[in-house]
Amino acid sequence: MVGPGIHMPRSVYDQVIAHGLSRYPKEACGYLAGRAGGVVQQAYPMTNVEDSPIGYAMDPKEQLQVEKLMRQRGQRMVGIYHSHTASDAYPSSVDVRLAISPDLSYVLVSLKDRARPAVRSFRIDGAEITEEPVAAAVEDEPEAEPGIVRASKTEDNYYSQADATRL
Repeated sequence: MVGPGIHMPRSVYDQVIAHGLSRYPKEACGYLAGRAGGVVQQAYPMTNVEDSPIGYAMDPKEQLQVEKLMRQRGQRMVGIYHSHTASDAYPSSVDVRLAISPDLSYVLVSLKDRARPAVRSFRIDGAEITEEPVAAAVEDEPEAEPGIVRASKTEDNYYSQADATRL
């Protein structure tokens, strides 16, 4: 049994940070998928259609494709992540207003100091913001999937070759 907060393999934690850095100075965003209880198995980087340094919106068609892929893999969404390029890793008033479920973790990556990105996670229920621990462990590493391909020319979205043919 895992404790409170969001738990992920170190490789996923690093991927979320790398995605934010790769999109800087624009915001990056994506889904965190896995099992119930806040156990992340995989990050799904998404396209920020706002292409903005101060906001994000995910591509609805891409969201449906990724949600279908998560169902095929027996995963569920356990969190949403995005980067803040010039502010702290804390939900903005817009982040709070757009939060879709108190059951999801909202992981924020602050790139205010790009040499030391800060990662924090929150639960948002209405206007109530509650910080939760972020645990990134090497021993939780999933096996790598062979045949990784780029699914989008504008973002760093990666799926296995078999997934790409099913989408």
